[in-house]
Amino acid sequence: MNKADLIANVANEANLSKTQASDAVDAVIGSISGALGRGDEVKIAGFGTFAVANRAASQGRNPKTGEAITIAATKLPKFKAGKALKDAVK
Repeated sequence: MNKADLIANVANEANLSKTQASDAVDAVIGSISGALGRGDEVKIAGFGTFAVANRAASQGRNPKTGEAITIAATKLPKFKAGKALKDAVK
């Protein structure tokens, strides 16, 4: 399912126009992205938890030259599925 399919599904399930559903989907994605950007955690009961994980700096190698390089520390989004979502997938 891509974003267009999601919007069509939301429009159908919530009895909205595709424009309204698109606005709603964009608002949800924007809200989650904004919260993660601030370092907040987003918990959606029955669905899961979005959070920010810190990845420490590490040593790596340039595959072309074999030279050792330092890979900078970074923050990554992570998602942990809730029980209801896990059960729906089974």
